[in-house]
Formats: sequence, structure tokens, C-alpha cells
Amino acid sequence: MQLISQSFLDGHAIPGEFAFAVPDARAHVALSSNRNPHLAWSDVPEGTRSFVVVCHDPDVPSRGDDVNQEGREVPADLPRVDFFHWLLLDIPADMLFIAAGGQSSEVTPRGKPGPDAPGGLRHGINDYTGWFAGDDAMKGQYFGYDGPCPPWNDSLVHHYVFTVYALGTPTLAVEGELTGANVLAALAKAPVLGKASLTGLYSLNPRVKVD
Repeated sequence: MQLISQSFLDGHAIPGEFAFAVPDARAHVALSSNRNPHLAWSDVPEGTRSFVVVCHDPDVPSRGDDVNQEGREVPADLPRVDFFHWLLLDIPADMLFIAAGGQSSEVTPRGKPGPDAPGGLRHGINDYTGWFAGDDAMKGQYFGYDGPCPPWNDSLVHHYVFTVYALGTPTLAVEGELTGANVLAALAKAPVLGKASLTGLYSLNPRVKVD
């Protein structure tokens, strides 16, 4: 399989319009348009009956001591963990692309509803659900796509890995809530006929260079 995007090139920067936040000279960050990027896949395996799209960031700090703190920086050697930004399930076998902005076109305080997604698809719960759990203005269940918003003082460029899976079943059977961990567990048991990935880069730290 092959996966491409008209929104960004593999291994290069994701434009701010596809992020949750962009740099701001006064407040460090400002909310962005939060559009999902365009994705298109080809060379689909014979027998494919549906697709699943997963986007995750493997570079999220494992501890929040230094995160977004004035006069401090998140060290590069800090252990990192996964953060899921997008889980889109039950994409029909004859659907070979997702239009830019077709699944998300703004920041939605308290999260987009789900699991029903635009176009009759099904989307999962992203990890902003946990991130905003203590914020009275933003807390809620965040379904669907919500783009990059790494710590504005992180010394590392964050990598956003988009993966499309081709399944031999029309739906993905997930046990429990549609979280990243549960979706990956379901994919490990499912008849995955093929997959393809591409990676975009993003940072909110003005001292960090992103190609």
C-alpha cells in the first residue's frame, strides 16, 4: 500500500492550519483551524473490505513537570509516550481518500461528538480527552481528529504518524471504549491485509527548527 497527503510531505512540517494550535509571540500559542489533513491511499490489497486510519504522536513527555512552564524546557532525554490524535474506523473499501477538512474544521471546546463521524464512518476518542480533564472550559470527550499541540517549550520536534490499515472485514470489532489502546488491540486481532504510513513534523517552540 501507499499513503500520500496533499497537505504535507512525508518527513516534513505539517502546516499550522492542520494543527490544534500555532505559535503566538505573546501567549506562546493560539488556537488554529484544526483541519484534518488530506490523505489518499493506493495499491490496496485484494479482499479489502474496510480501512482504519490512526494518527499518533510518539514524542509526548511522560511527565508534565516542565511542560509549558516559563523559564523551563522539556529535556530531549525525557522518556516519551504515545498520544492519539485521530482514530477513524469502518471506512468503506471504495473510499480511497479523506478530503482536507472533511472530518474536522475547527477546535471544538469539550470535544466533537461521537462515535458517529461525517460520511457514516465511526471515529474514536483521542487523547485530548485526558489532557483537558482538569480544565473546566475544555474538558469532555474528544472524538475524531484534533491536530498537533505539543508543549511550546519542548526541545524535541514531534512526529505525527498517520497510518491506514486495510482490513478483510467491513467493521473493526473493538472491546470497550474507542480509545487508541483499544483500537490497536483490536487491530492486532483483526485480519489486517496491509498498511501504509507517513509522518509529519510539528513544533510550537520557536527555538526548534522544523524542516
